[in-house]
Amino acid sequence: MEKRQLGKTDMQVSALGFGGAETGFSNTEAEALRRLLGAALDAGLNVIDTAECYGNGEEAIGRAVSDRRKEFYLFTKCGHAGMEGLPDWDVRMLERSIDRSLQRLQTDYLDLIQLHSCSEELLRKGEVIEVLRRAKAAGKARYIGYSGDGEAARYAVTCGAFDTLQTSISIADQQAIDLTLPLARERGIGVIVKRPIANAVWVNPDRVNDYTRPYWERLQALDYDFLKDSPSEAVGIALRFTLGLPGVHTAIVGTTKPGRWQENAALLAAGPLSPAQFEAIRSRWNAVAAPDWVGQS
Repeated sequence: MEKRQLGKTDMQVSALGFGGAETGFSNTEAEALRRLLGAALDAGLNVIDTAECYGNGEEAIGRAVSDRRKEFYLFTKCGHAGMEGLPDWDVRMLERSIDRSLQRLQTDYLDLIQLHSCSEELLRKGEVIEVLRRAKAAGKARYIGYSGDGEAARYAVTCGAFDTLQTSISIADQQAIDLTLPLARERGIGVIVKRPIANAVWVNPDRVNDYTRPYWERLQALDYDFLKDSPSEAVGIALRFTLGLPGVHTAIVGTTKPGRWQENAALLAAGPLSPAQFEAIRSRWNAVAAPDWVGQS
């Protein structure tokens, strides 16, 4: 699988990464997760991204692949732990959350620790950033990042504190292409894309929920021609659109199906979209997108 240097870090990340939300919230059985992640690592994927608020996701990943720790980069996020009655973003809570993540993931260091969608106001105060800086200085994390969208993400890119940005970009979520991606590229910030295929919400319309509904509604209005093609063809175009954007380094995809990594890698093997295909998607977005079509966490 293609590898890309993640901004100014020393990490050569696979174009596709594993996103742990789906398996964490669904309480995927331990042996199934071991097979799933084993297949992903065997296929050349080397990024695993999770968060302390993804159900039992950290513990499950720790049990499943801690014996292969040197084969992948391990990313997690902090900020929503709700520990011991402390509010989200309390400095003490963040510090304890990072230590708990290390324990759950069965590792003594993280390749990346990220603030999980805190507000621009909190970022500007600086206390939450200092927690991550202290974790890095103590060897608990090699790099620090911000995960989020909109103006808070723009501030995170420009403030000079972070090595990476994780943000939403897809055929149904293009605000970041203009708002943050060019600035991140200028500053050498590594970009990790979440929800890179808009949760493939058009494939299973009967399973639309509160989380995916904004993308479903946007895609009804965008009415891209290629979404009428076979599901695999449409997913391939969506994935190639996102990963073809200058400045995007890796895209994390969640799945519970072990063969999905090979399928997605095969779709990427077709290479970047043609300029005409790419411009058609961008032009349609610019013509249709409403002012409130902002980045979705």
